[in-house]
Amino acid sequence: MAINPPGKQRDHELQVFFQDVITGLSRKQKTLPCKYLYDERGSQLFEQICELQDYYVTRTEADIFAHDLLEMAGAIGADALLIEPGAGNCEKAEPLLAALESPAGYLPMDISPEILLAAKHRIQARLPDLPVHAAVGDFTTDTAWELLPSVNARRRVIFFPGSTIGNFDPDQASALLAGFVSRLSPGDGLLIGTDLDKDPVVLERAYNDSDQVTARFNKNLLHRINTELGADFNPALFAHRSFYHPLRRRVEMHLVSLTEQMVHIDGECFHFQEGETIHTENSHKYTLEGFRQLLQQAGFTPIRHWADTSNHYAIHFAEVH
Repeated sequence: MAINPPGKQRDHELQVFFQDVITGLSRKQKTLPCKYLYDERGSQLFEQICELQDYYVTRTEADIFAHDLLEMAGAIGADALLIEPGAGNCEKAEPLLAALESPAGYLPMDISPEILLAAKHRIQARLPDLPVHAAVGDFTTDTAWELLPSVNARRRVIFFPGSTIGNFDPDQASALLAGFVSRLSPGDGLLIGTDLDKDPVVLERAYNDSDQVTARFNKNLLHRINTELGADFNPALFAHRSFYHPLRRRVEMHLVSLTEQMVHIDGECFHFQEGETIHTENSHKYTLEGFRQLLQQAGFTPIRHWADTSNHYAIHFAEVH
């Protein structure tokens, strides 16, 4: 199976990207979908963020995996097919795959073909008997799922770590989980990570690092729009801003216009007031009970969870009713 998307698919993706950008920047509160933060450069910057001392999420999740990996593998069971939407570099799946008993295969999905290809080769070198079929695409669309091959397995388990579910607002998260259910069968599983609600000081520090890596990650979206859509954003005229919204239980990430300015994209013109923002990402935080309810509403039965001693982060295992 070819990992690079065909030309027509790429043209379609660019057209969708263009329409999403035009639609988002035309709103009263300008927005851009956070999925576009993760091109090749964005994915590399996010990997750097994950190494930062203040960004507790990746480190805490890794500690939970290290401590409880065998229990998770036992919950998944033998002869399971692991499907990972938004897999990135696949580094979180690799030790889990090694711990599983006779896994039937691994199906990673991501929008970055370069990172996905490198991960596929790395995993196949470590686990040569494991079938790996990578699919390039946006997992929130049907098209990406249609690229996945049919693999015989005792059960299928969707692996969704890294608190990516927090990037979706509650209605979107509910729809995403219900969509997962629709692609599974009764008895199939979900292993998913969630960032838990906590001290706002801890949260805001995680998204405003002193090395400005998160700022570069956020502003890289403007570089991407310039490169792929021919826009004339000046990223130096925008600043990164991130803050915790207590009523909505989420961290919001914005790009703030430092001056009144005009930006052009393929004949479209967008006016920015000084101080006006583009809302680029949300990161919703959950309580344990609140997320269990969300799983049940979507069609999953929560089986168990694993968390750190501070209850900063949790990994949940659930099965389709």
